[in-house]
Parts: sequence; structure tokens; C-alpha cells
Amino acid sequence: MARLREIVFDCLDAPALARFWAAALDGYAIRAYDAAEVARLAAIGFTPETDPNVAVDGPGPTLFMQQMPELSPARSRVHIDIEASDREAEVARLLQLGATLRERDEDHSVLLDPAGNTFCVVGARQRSG
Repeated sequence: MARLREIVFDCLDAPALARFWAAALDGYAIRAYDAAEVARLAAIGFTPETDPNVAVDGPGPTLFMQQMPELSPARSRVHIDIEASDREAEVARLLQLGATLRERDEDHSVLLDPAGNTFCVVGARQRSG
């Protein structure tokens, strides 16, 4: 059985939208950048202030801002990501429930619910400790 991992927002300015939601919701804050992440961003020409993918963490699901070059009217601008310990088995289960597979990538599968809403299934994150 899958569980809600994050709510993903397509947007034109990920850092600005992340700042808005961090300020709007009690207990939420932009995920801190450690030295390794700052170095990774620098290597691809970004800083935390220009990061095209920003996470906002809080007491509920993570909000994830995903910057797009333009917003397509044919694409859902908000979707959820669910995680499962066995992604392929979960996709098969959801297909049996009436979902449609739109795309399968290395780290996630894009599905449509019976009403045509986009959502992603990802593998469970490795947890330490």
C-alpha cells in the first residue's frame, strides 16, 4: 500500500513559491541546504536562491516546487507523489483499481487516476537509523 510523500507544484519561480508556502503554513519551512547540496547546485549553475526544485517541509506532507520553463494548460500544475516499498507492485495494484500508466521512468512512474489527474509513484526513501 502506498503513502502520500509530497504535493508537487509546477511553477515559473520555485524559490518564490516556496517562500510563499513556507510563510503561509504554520510549521513549514524551506528545507535547509547542506554544504553538499550547495556544491551540487553550484556545479550546475544554481544557488539556493535560484534552485529550480525547492522542498518545503512541515508537519504534513512535503510541498515540492518544480520550476518549469512555461506552464502548459494540458498539464496538471499540482500533483501528488506517493511512495511504495515495491513501486512496480504498487503501480500494478493501482492499474487494477482503474489508474492508467502514462510514463515509466527510472525513479518514478506517472499515472492518471480515473478522472485523468496526474500523480507519480516513487520508491520508498532509504531511512537511516
